[in-house]
This record gives sequence, C-alpha cells and structure tokens, in this order.
Amino acid sequence: MGEKNLLKESYRKTKYQITGHGIRNVQVLKDALDQVDGEQESDLYGEGKVIEDFQEKMAEFLGKESAVFFPSGTMAQQIALRIWCDQKGINRVAYHPLCHLEIHEEEGLKKLHHIDSVLLADKNRVITLEDVVNMKEDVSCVLLELPQREIGGQLPDYETLVGISDFCRSKEIKLHLDGARLFEILPYYKKTAAEVCALFDSVYVSFYKGIGGVAGAILAGEKSFTNQSKVWKRRHGGDLISLNPYIISADTNFDERKDKMQKYFENAIELAELFNQCNRVKTIPEVPVSNMFHVHFDEPKERMDDLLAEIYRATNIGMTGNLRETGKNECFFEASTGDSYDSIPKDKLLELFSLLDERIKEMNFII
Repeated sequence: MGEKNLLKESYRKTKYQITGHGIRNVQVLKDALDQVDGEQESDLYGEGKVIEDFQEKMAEFLGKESAVFFPSGTMAQQIALRIWCDQKGINRVAYHPLCHLEIHEEEGLKKLHHIDSVLLADKNRVITLEDVVNMKEDVSCVLLELPQREIGGQLPDYETLVGISDFCRSKEIKLHLDGARLFEILPYYKKTAAEVCALFDSVYVSFYKGIGGVAGAILAGEKSFTNQSKVWKRRHGGDLISLNPYIISADTNFDERKDKMQKYFENAIELAELFNQCNRVKTIPEVPVSNMFHVHFDEPKERMDDLLAEIYRATNIGMTGNLRETGKNECFFEASTGDSYDSIPKDKLLELFSLLDERIKEMNFII
C-alpha cells in the first residue's frame, strides 16, 4: 500500500474528522430521501414540480429573476460564459490564473466553446479593481471566484466587489460569480446572498460543498439568460431523465445548513488558530475569511504522511486523507469546517494539537 493510500485509509478509520460534515458516503442521499414522500412525482428532463419549485426557491434566495438546476458546476459555468460571449460577439473572458476553468477542466472552455481566457492578477493573490481596469484585451465577461479556493479561500473586500461591478457595467462587460462557496462567505461580508449577487449578472452556486448535498448546482440570472442556459444544458446532455436524487439532497441540506454558516466561519477561525500554534505549521490565510483555509506544513510530504497517520491512530481524529506537495520540504491540505468539528470533544481536540506540535518538535529536535 502506497503512502498516500496509507494516510487515506488511516483517515477513513477515525471516529472524528475536523473538516467537513464527515466522510462522504451514500448516507448523505439516504438521509435526504427519508425526509420526502416516496409518492412525490419525479422531474422529467428538466421539468416537473420538484425541480421547478427548487429553482424558484433558489432564484428568490439569490435575488435573481430565474434559476436553473444543473448536474455540475463545470457545465453551468461554461454555458454561462458561452452565452455572454455569444451575446457580445467576443470569444474572450477574464478570470484568475487559478480559476477552476483554467486548471481543472481540461481546457473545456476552449475546446468545447472556442473561448479564450485573459488571466488577471498574480496567481498568489485575489483580483483587484486595478487588475480589471487595466485589462488590455476586450472581453465579454469577467469571472470572480469567491472565495479563491486555490489560494486558501482568500477574498477581496466588499468595496472592491462594488468597484469591479460598477466598472464592468460602465463598459458593458458581464460579471459572473463563481459562487461555489457563496453561502460560506456571507458571514464575512455580513451581507445576504441577494446583496452579493446583485453585483453580478449571473451566479453559480454549488450544493455539495458547505451545503453537503450529493451533487448539483444552480445557475441564476435574468430569465432571458436562464432560458438560453436551458437550451445549452440540453445540448450538453445535462437534462437527465431525472435529477431528483441531486435536487432532493440539495434542497434538504440547504434548509438544514444555510443558517449554520456563521458557526462554521467561527469554527474555522478557532481551528486555524490551533494549527498556527504548532511548530512548522501555518494557515493561509492566517485568519480565515470563510469556513475554508489551507494548512501548510514545512515538512516533506512523506514524513507528514507517516506522522499524521500515527496521530490519527493515537487520537482517533482525522485531519485529511490527502496531502499535496508544494515543494521538496513543504506540503498542505485544504480544511473546511462543517458539522463534524463540533462533534469532537474539546479535550480530544486539544490533545490532537498538543500531540501534533510535540511530534513535529521531536522530528526536528526542536527544544
């Protein structure tokens, strides 16, 4: 068994996990289905009460005229950008160098839609108003990811969002929100979802991250926009005969967790502080601005794989099943707080971090 698998296996055997809502399994779907009437009629190829009611509910929550449920955010966002490019007649959009579309989708935007990208800002920081104002190329749309996942979930301040929105509207550039974690950033901004979304022409949100559903996404905007998105959804094969397992799970978990985001945010700040008290460990950002952040170890990945697996066995608490190498002597993982964090007894949690600090000191002969 390889080192990566050893860490993952050790993580899955723990009683408690400090991140998320626990280890994902089919219980997520079973719990959702237990709360609905089995005689409820299913959706059919994108139509029907179950999908239409949820779409209306989310449109209202996001403050948009209309919303469409998609099986994936990847599909939803490519379609949104395609619509804006077709409307303006410029097959070019702008976003962060570490945008999901740029690094995780196998050039889907370019290969499927022949849309080119303009990369804004240095990859290690968030996009600023100056980055947008100083663009040399004409674009149809600017995409902002809030929070910026690949750099630890960092966020621009709200005034920057307002400035970018005002500038884009003055130049007739559409502004799209990659709000995969929109719900999770609302406590930091102290705004409603509708207030944030009002700055954007189109909005995507995910239902399997902080919300904890099985899968699925919403794309929202004006009705003329969402009507076009339905056509593209059909072209992409997104109108499955039924999406009700995803819809029911999304709806149920949204109701259960949408009002818990403040608590998740506060727990993330507490958890990051515990990590930052350990030797050779730091979080990015140091103080989280959502329920997610990155945990960096100034140690080789192989050594940390072994050390964490040992700590999991000793404490029965898991931190992550996967470390990512960032250099010869550094590795990290993404942490995001959810329901699991509060289930851990505080004395056990303190024991975990005391042991982590102690073992890293021993490993480096730190006195």
